[in-house]
Amino acid sequence: MTTIAFVGLGNMGLPMAKNLLAAGFSVTGFDLSAEARAAFTEAGGRATDMLADAVVGADAVITMLPNGAIVRDVYQGEGGVFAHMKDGALLIDSSTIDVETSRTVAAAAEAQGAAMVDAPVSGGVSGAAAGTLAFMVGGTAEAYARAEPVLAPMAGKIVHAGAAGGGQAAKACNNMLLAISMIGVSEAFNLGRSLGLDDQTFFDIAANASGQCWSLTSYCPVPGPVPSAPSNNGYKPGFAAALMLKDLRLAASAIQDTGTNAPLGTHAAQLYQSMVDAGLGDTDFSGIINFLAEKADDAL
Repeated sequence: MTTIAFVGLGNMGLPMAKNLLAAGFSVTGFDLSAEARAAFTEAGGRATDMLADAVVGADAVITMLPNGAIVRDVYQGEGGVFAHMKDGALLIDSSTIDVETSRTVAAAAEAQGAAMVDAPVSGGVSGAAAGTLAFMVGGTAEAYARAEPVLAPMAGKIVHAGAAGGGQAAKACNNMLLAISMIGVSEAFNLGRSLGLDDQTFFDIAANASGQCWSLTSYCPVPGPVPSAPSNNGYKPGFAAALMLKDLRLAASAIQDTGTNAPLGTHAAQLYQSMVDAGLGDTDFSGIINFLAEKADDAL
């Protein structure tokens, strides 16, 4: 039986680790939060408050952490993963971080004799719970082949995005596109309302016309047309605006580093920054529709 150390039992990590348990893996979870550890123990897993205890002897180590600095520390810091992993361990980082950090840690892992992939996800907390996450995986073909069966119980889709850092690159580009499309859909609904168009009528037209996109038909920002969308639940996330801003900051950094001309991505980051600054960071990112409408009202 493959033994797994799961590091980071937060909103995403906990349901992901539970799905690995349900698939028959032996999983030891580590988190600084006693509440998170207790929840994992209640689900039938083994939890520990010592990173070394989770990692020693594990065939695979999966991390789901808040940012690149923490990822570097967990892997490369004194007493971190590299210090305690077994020879030839498989390392999977599902955190959403910058490409450069991901590549640096992967290179260090290779120097330690471990196989590592970056495997950020799309699908949010609901996808984590349902085991339908989309994994974008960067790493060698050999490391990807080893990672795929471990990721499968948590996934609806797994795509090899190329060499180390490729998963993070795909995640940054995808979420930049998502933010831009959600802003566009929101502006279209707001304009339609100003022109007297009924929301459902506009949805029925646009959903079957050239304006069709995921932000419209699967995650519609107005209440009514898509019952499962956060707009029908008071814009509770979902995917919080603060998390979207985090991803847009990563994209903005990559835009600057590469000299890419991406004015819409840059402006999307500015709009979500304003939304978070207004105290709406815990609102679903589709709530940008209301933020934009309120800004227009303020301008009148």
